[in-house]
Amino acid sequence: MNGKVVFIGAGPGDPELITVKAKKYIEIADVIIYAGSLVNPEILKWARKDAEIHNSAPLTLNDIVELMVKNASQGKLVVRIKSGDSSIYGALFEEIWALEAAGIKYEVVPGITAALAAASVIPIEL
Repeated sequence: MNGKVVFIGAGPGDPELITVKAKKYIEIADVIIYAGSLVNPEILKWARKDAEIHNSAPLTLNDIVELMVKNASQGKLVVRIKSGDSSIYGALFEEIWALEAAGIKYEVVPGITAALAAASVIPIEL
């Protein structure tokens, strides 16, 4: 079985604003790497009891990439949870380039950015 890495945008903090697709991936992940205090810990409760969970806050980019490559190479589903949308200020592309260099498949599941959530709450049009 081939593993892969799924990058998930966790949204602006409210677990009810995470996408259905993102929640499904969290529920089936073998390994979860989340962005520390930037991710609401409530969403980690959706993980399987036997999932390996890592806080990326104390890790370097190289440490994170090594974890993703090692586990995906072993056929595991790795979920990388970032705040907001993973493509905004999240070092997403540096991680993707490293996965591509290692021949690891990946998918990006977008999330709601804080700016878009704020526009809806205020409410204003962008």
